[in-house]
Amino acid sequence: MTSPQNAFPLRLTGELDPDVGRWQWLFKWLLAIPHFIVLFFLWIGLVISTIVAGFAILFTGRYPRGIFDFNVGVLRWTWRVGFYSYSALGTDKYPPFSLADDPEYPARLEVDYPENLSRGLVLVKWWLLAIPQYLIVAIFTGGAWSAWTDGGDGWLYASGGGLIGLLVFFCGLALLFTGRYPRSLYDFVLGLNRWVFRVVAYAGLMTDTYPPFRLDSGSTEPPAATDTVTPVSTTAAPTAPK
Repeated sequence: MTSPQNAFPLRLTGELDPDVGRWQWLFKWLLAIPHFIVLFFLWIGLVISTIVAGFAILFTGRYPRGIFDFNVGVLRWTWRVGFYSYSALGTDKYPPFSLADDPEYPARLEVDYPENLSRGLVLVKWWLLAIPQYLIVAIFTGGAWSAWTDGGDGWLYASGGGLIGLLVFFCGLALLFTGRYPRSLYDFVLGLNRWVFRVVAYAGLMTDTYPPFRLDSGSTEPPAATDTVTPVSTTAAPTAPK
């Protein structure tokens, strides 16, 4: 029997555009300004709605579905803009102005809705239990995690000088001089982003599942392993003739 790998309720994917341009990334900060402005206000709304959801969980054990869908939409929008710009540089396709999932866009994010959440954990998981994760994410984002937790706009995390921003900059230079995106670096960057968003979902009270200390690199989520059980035949084995 194999050991199963638990699937986290947040799924983040990003398909690398094989035709991503050599030099467009130099100007994406300018092209993405309209998204940055919208996301600034959306993240203010996310922080407020998360506080409201926290009280709802405390008294009812349930995350209000409308608030949950809005918050997931903000994360989804954030990931699409990050994937387009300086969290990955994975595509030149301009992100849609939408909270809804877009199956046609190469970057997608989904979070399973929790039917029930712990009333007690809501008081401690977003600050006390998540501290080890915050320390790791601060390395990935260059300390820009404070922008998420202090009510700021989280779209800027990759430009905070952390590991993600540094690696994406190297990828941009590779594109500029060779016209190719290093696939191994891309997979690693996607894994770092996946870790960050898992922690965001946990800190945003969207799940009681603790984010794994595991780098799941690659453009798609690794498949959840299942227990492989060898079936036992109920038919009696024939006896050798005497």
